[in-house]
Amino acid sequence: MFHPAATSGATPGARRGSVAALLLFGLAATVLLAGGRDGAAAERQLQEAPALAEMVAKGELPPVADRVPQPPMVVDLEASGQTVGKPGGTLHTLIGRARDVRLLVVYGYARLVGYDSQFNIRPDILESLEISDGGRTFTMTLRAGHKWSDGEPFTAEDFRYWWEDVATEEELSPTGPPIELVIDGERPKVTFPDDRTVVYSWSQPNPYFIPRLAGTSPLYIYRPAHYLKQFHKTYAEAADIERMVEEQNVRNWAALHNAVDNLYAFDNPALPTLQPWMNTTEPPSLRFVAVRNPYFHRVDPDGMQLPYIDEVIMNTAAAPLIPAKTAAGESDLQARNIAFSNYTFLRENEERSGYHTYLWRTAKGSHFALFPNLNATDDVWRKYLRDVRFRRALSMAIDRMAINQTLFFGLAVESNNTVLPGSPLHRDEYQNAWTERDIEKANALLDEIGLTERNGDGIRLFPENGQPVEIIVETAGEDTEQTDILELIREDWQKIGVKLFTKPSQRSVLRNRVFSGDAVMSVWTGLEMGVPTFEMSPAELAPTDQYSLQWPKWGQYHQTKGAAGEAPDMPVPKQLYQLHKDWLHAQDPAEKKRIWHEMLSLYTDQVFTIGVVAGVPQPVVVSRKLHNVPEEAIYNWDPGAFFGIYGPDSFWFDQ
Repeated sequence: MFHPAATSGATPGARRGSVAALLLFGLAATVLLAGGRDGAAAERQLQEAPALAEMVAKGELPPVADRVPQPPMVVDLEASGQTVGKPGGTLHTLIGRARDVRLLVVYGYARLVGYDSQFNIRPDILESLEISDGGRTFTMTLRAGHKWSDGEPFTAEDFRYWWEDVATEEELSPTGPPIELVIDGERPKVTFPDDRTVVYSWSQPNPYFIPRLAGTSPLYIYRPAHYLKQFHKTYAEAADIERMVEEQNVRNWAALHNAVDNLYAFDNPALPTLQPWMNTTEPPSLRFVAVRNPYFHRVDPDGMQLPYIDEVIMNTAAAPLIPAKTAAGESDLQARNIAFSNYTFLRENEERSGYHTYLWRTAKGSHFALFPNLNATDDVWRKYLRDVRFRRALSMAIDRMAINQTLFFGLAVESNNTVLPGSPLHRDEYQNAWTERDIEKANALLDEIGLTERNGDGIRLFPENGQPVEIIVETAGEDTEQTDILELIREDWQKIGVKLFTKPSQRSVLRNRVFSGDAVMSVWTGLEMGVPTFEMSPAELAPTDQYSLQWPKWGQYHQTKGAAGEAPDMPVPKQLYQLHKDWLHAQDPAEKKRIWHEMLSLYTDQVFTIGVVAGVPQPVVVSRKLHNVPEEAIYNWDPGAFFGIYGPDSFWFDQ
């Protein structure tokens, strides 16, 4: 039974922090992470997937023993509560837009190191990772004989190419290496002792490095050099590059290289991959077909090369139609674009369409949150959105209990956008800050800041221009649940003289409008890391990321090292930014914990985002023929990769 009060549980957060603690505090001189089980056993009994046997027999593909690295990554199915499966079959799933083909990378979740189902960090693509010097030096060992999906060797040269020819090449990376690799202005020292060894080191600990390698949208510190060199000015003939630039209608060689080089977007079928499935369809398309990677590095305990499933087909459909199509049996595995409001409908169609509907726990700081844009370009709106009294009034006017009871049967947690009860950092004062409904006090706050005049409809007027206080809340237009919540909030805000309009648009359009400052308020989910421990970075609470929709320009300024965006110019966000830097340099665990609590206190008291409800269960529809999908699990973006940490390469069909 789902218990909303235990939204994510303390165990995953505690386990997730175990490696981080060693990295941050130097509790051991050297930490060696080794992945998989007995690779030698798997080498003796490697089994060929039937779908590839004919190609091997014809000589079109080497035998499995020559395709799988040694040692392979042997998946411990028993530890995950899974069973040895049967290879074969096609998995159908639905996506709301062509760009969601990247979910093959999310779900496939092949990473240098990654989280397992218990949120422990383990080597995956890497054979081992040695962390020494108190988290200052990271020595990565590759698996012998590992190959890209096209059969070319995966070696340290792929890491060297990215570092020397991409990350530090000014035309390809004008702002330099990713911010996670730069500690107080210091770039890492990167060396390549041999074909299987890569070493990153800094003069001080880097707590971001390992979590970013394990991320859902990971930090890719390697590239398929053998493929990309044909587009690079250092390696290719100038005439060939000029011809391709003209054919692709791009500005220059750098634009050409960037267009073909995106391991995460998965939109270039020619780009070799290390994921379990290879996309074979070039966008735009309404149907994407991915086939098994014959060189994938994981095997099951019996030596069968994974993935079990031969083919994944992603069909695009209008997002509002996906629940109905799922209920009609058009998807074998679906959580994307379905919401808790669809749960009853999905359950009613289980028998007819042959699937189960599970409820997975969610781990975001808020299932639904409003983001006032403190970087709005409109002078009047920016003035009021930056006034904490305005934000507090909007929060206090919301009847969270009514939203919870009406839309979520009381199963959600009425909460600010903050850490959840499963986190050791949780405090009731953070959860409840400015969330108690008090229309009288909200009205008094708005009067206090000068919004005293109203029009004939009772809507307040801006004294600066006489315009009504009408907030346009912009959404990605993908979720009817957001519309339902906003409709209830509309009624609440009407009682304090504020009118609410909604404006749905495509996700990319929404984000661009927020980034530019054209959108004054938007809707998204809350803190990505809802169950942190003090060893984990509190970066989400500070202006460090453009995708933090409450202060995108400040986040962009940080990410680009001042090359774009704007420097924070409000006292408390500047304080949060400094506290985040203090946390980075703190060595004492007690000090790190103190900084976390100070940041959480400031963040919630200042209502930089307006959380509404948290802990809403996520329906997960699973075909009755599909096995090894957990009935109870956590559904989260990062860490979690939605299905990724549960190993979709080990899901299998009962044919």
